Amino acid sequence: MSLLEISVAAGSPGPVITLSGEADFNGSAELSAVLAAQLSAGAVGLLVDVADLHFADSTVVRALVLTARTLRERGGTLVVLRPRPAVARVLQLMGADQLLVVQGG
Repeated sequence: MSLLEISVAAGSPGPVITLSGEADFNGSAELSAVLAAQLSAGAVGLLVDVADLHFADSTVVRALVLTARTLRERGGTLVVLRPRPAVARVLQLMGADQLLVVQGG
């Protein structure tokens, strides 16, 4: 498996962030910076496509949860799209699925 790869594209409901590879402590700072940039740009909703993400640790989930809280304060949401079973399980175990929307998978 590869290291974390992040891309950002414009989407009709808002920015779409695509994560692939493995997301752990080593990639969490880069992910946090990408998420912070979207928040600074005024995003109210974010889609995070994790269909090609093989692994996510607690630092990555924390970054997503903090972003979801900020979006919720703005009246928006963070949607995680198509998590693989291992990633969905980490989200569930950490209670993140209570703060963000998980679709597909």
